Amino acid sequence: MKTISHWIDGSAHPGDGARAGDVTNPATGQVTGRVAFAGPAEIEAAVASAKKAGLDWAATSVSARTQVVFRFRELLNSRKEELAEIITAEHGKVRSDALGEVARGQEVVEFACGIPHLLKGGNSPQVSTGVDVKSIRQPLGVVGIISPFNFPAMVPMWFFPIAIAAGNAVVLKPSEKDPSAANWMAELWKEAGLPDGVFTVLHGDKVAVDGLLDHPDVAAISFVGSTPIAEYVYERASQQGKRVQALGGAKNHMLVLPDADLDLAADAAVSAGYGSAGERCMAISVVVAVGDTGDTLVQKIAERTRTLDIGDGAQDTDMGPLVTKVHRDKVASYVEAGESEGATLVIDGRDVDAAGAADGFWLGPTLFDHVTPDMSIYTDEIFGPVLSVVRADTYQEALDLVNANKYGNGTAIFTSNGGAARAFEQDVQVGMIGVNVPIPVPMAYYSFGGWKASLFGDTHAHGTEGVHFFTRGKVVTTRWPDPATAGGLELAFPKNH
Repeated sequence: MKTISHWIDGSAHPGDGARAGDVTNPATGQVTGRVAFAGPAEIEAAVASAKKAGLDWAATSVSARTQVVFRFRELLNSRKEELAEIITAEHGKVRSDALGEVARGQEVVEFACGIPHLLKGGNSPQVSTGVDVKSIRQPLGVVGIISPFNFPAMVPMWFFPIAIAAGNAVVLKPSEKDPSAANWMAELWKEAGLPDGVFTVLHGDKVAVDGLLDHPDVAAISFVGSTPIAEYVYERASQQGKRVQALGGAKNHMLVLPDADLDLAADAAVSAGYGSAGERCMAISVVVAVGDTGDTLVQKIAERTRTLDIGDGAQDTDMGPLVTKVHRDKVASYVEAGESEGATLVIDGRDVDAAGAADGFWLGPTLFDHVTPDMSIYTDEIFGPVLSVVRADTYQEALDLVNANKYGNGTAIFTSNGGAARAFEQDVQVGMIGVNVPIPVPMAYYSFGGWKASLFGDTHAHGTEGVHFFTRGKVVTTRWPDPATAGGLELAFPKNH
């Protein structure tokens, strides 16, 4: 059984051993490792190391920092299969999905390679006689990243490539459920030439989280997770004067209009609803069938769902297990609730015959029809392979349903009507929108994030907003007067002339 240690000051740091947690393979249910949980001593050591290293890293030239990020990019690209294997073994997602996760994270690394351009300031000469003004951007110092279990590589990579390229030191607190990917990436940074202490991994539970939120030397926090925890992180870190971006939960709707290609829509609903076992903040969990599309659409979704192979993600399957037994049982309880609340259970994932060990955390794709907005399977973020179909008579009714939801992360519309699509883009109160695209995750040079209860803070992840989050702006006004004409008192407010 392996031991997963912290990564502090460029090497493995076992901690005091007082507390630790089990790491399991979700496909077998077996405990495969023990991960150290940080206490006050480890938290202090991690932040102190990052603070010290960050001072020199911030003073390193942008060109030299970029070269390290480039080397990290090349190493990651050549060894992505290793990282995907680690993700599958601890998270359970299928190998192809794990590789896709790495590829989407790599996009942010590649975006960060352009940091010299992204950090350029402005310059306005002669704004007044002999006076010039320029703007510059500088790193924050030590920044904390608290990432969830569902994307142990991609979500941290939403943040740390830009943070590091901009001159910050990073302390990453990954999920204790699948922690090994973080250590693997830390070792890759060291191989790429990143100075010790600039990238730190601190494992643990709420003690580690609160330690980062409260530590006076941590300048900013980036978080992704459930809405209640995102709100907690935002409030607690903000009270400490930190800059915070806290991305929360979702209940993503996919509207299917009567003029849509129903085969395309059904393919999209199955892919977006059941991919990664539904453990995605951008998963489609509600399909809104508009007009008379419902019966045909549900039939097509059901036909496709029944063809999915469920089993060990390391094998050639379509969908793997859920991340833990506790989470599997929680998702199963929503299936029971949906039945008792009167929804039509079309496909019951509890009956799945998975190609894997009997003790794996299995729950197959589940499809409900005739779901109403008062049911818990509609109101709650289930975070599992449970797809709900809601019927709406009109486009306006469907739009109102989306806008009334407390979440605003992602949404999609399937239609062949350009006017309806354009109206939806303008009127829907959601941060990321897909038109005939079920999972509208933007490219790295655009920013990722939702509205309403899906985001706490003003800044989205990566893109231009990410660069601005990890840097502070300064404006410098300079005057080099002519010695022959300089001098004299002027008590009035400065004038531009």
